[in-house]
Amino acid sequence: MASEHRLLRNARLFTALDEAVIEPGAVWIEGDRIRFAGAQADLPELPADCDVTDVGGKFVMPGMTETHAHLSFADSSPFAIGATTVETATITAVRNADLMLRSGFTSAISFGSTYRIDVALRDAINGGRIKGPRLMAAGRDLGATASNVDSPGGLSQIADGPWALRQAVREQRKQLVDVVKIFIDGEAINPVNPPGELSFCDEEVAAIVDEAHRRRLRVACHARSAAAVKQAVRAGVDFIGHANYVDDEAVDLLATAGKRIYVGPAIAWEVQYYAQCESLGVSKETVRAQGYVAEIEATKVAVAKMRAAGIKLVVGGDYGISIAPHGTYAKDLEYFVDLFGMPPAEALICATRNGGEAFDPKGRAGVLRDGAWADLVIVDGDPMTDIRVLQDHSRLSVYKAGRAV
Repeated sequence: MASEHRLLRNARLFTALDEAVIEPGAVWIEGDRIRFAGAQADLPELPADCDVTDVGGKFVMPGMTETHAHLSFADSSPFAIGATTVETATITAVRNADLMLRSGFTSAISFGSTYRIDVALRDAINGGRIKGPRLMAAGRDLGATASNVDSPGGLSQIADGPWALRQAVREQRKQLVDVVKIFIDGEAINPVNPPGELSFCDEEVAAIVDEAHRRRLRVACHARSAAAVKQAVRAGVDFIGHANYVDDEAVDLLATAGKRIYVGPAIAWEVQYYAQCESLGVSKETVRAQGYVAEIEATKVAVAKMRAAGIKLVVGGDYGISIAPHGTYAKDLEYFVDLFGMPPAEALICATRNGGEAFDPKGRAGVLRDGAWADLVIVDGDPMTDIRVLQDHSRLSVYKAGRAV
């Protein structure tokens, strides 16, 4: 029988407890938990049957968290996300879960699922029937009439008024979701609900959040404008996606909320839409006229304000569409470094510790320390000098719950 004790030694160790790299470092794993992570010279006495692996100076870091996951998206055109059949989406989602795990993302927070696929995925992963990250499952996107998700297909659930929205949350609770995803404002490509036009009134968002929290669910939202972010924070939303146009008041509200709220800029859609728009039959002139180039620039300013205010930033960017396909999740860290000016260590903290805290407030994810889940990535390369190495799956060895995957 294999030992429950494993030691990884001779590592360049990034625990994500701070931005330091420990050399030589070591990680002692017992079962699915970490017993020790730190300087090799400080290792306690190990069990006699401990399996020892010399990683040869490779970079060892916590598993990352994809905080804006759409595992049921089938890499289709961004203009036809909800058109995929439930059969195709389910088959694709199983493949996507395995791909996300092998990409170094050992945890994921869903930002919306077609049909009820996320719940089935989560249960299959937890039951060991398929491979995938630890998954916080969402249901269909919850929106109002004339919201960004008011369209046919399996992506959305539409309700209006506080009591109808409470009922919708209760229906999602009955389906055993972990996260309720709502659309507070919309998209520049949507003439019915552009950014800044709030699709809910304050009472509606407050009702959603109150009902969700009362039933021990968390709430994620799409909010691009300052007005949408402010509505989200005041209502008590847990996760904010985008926040492209925050003003000083929105930043102050986020700062006051402190550790309670996490923001993911989710810039992949804008960047890749402009870069690859012609493959979708859209000219670059049209994309500029729609405002997406300006939105990228606004997001740079917004992120700078949020970094200065100490807002908890996380990675995750609507991956699962043709122009930003599954498996490219680590591209977000490149954006954090190249577009937002973060040092690589700070981007890694966003992907590991911050995302881990968002996923598990008890602190078991995204860090390497005694008692944390033994979810980690061994990297054949140095993310501190080239963050892009995390996009090369052939250079990653992933452990989940103490076992190589």
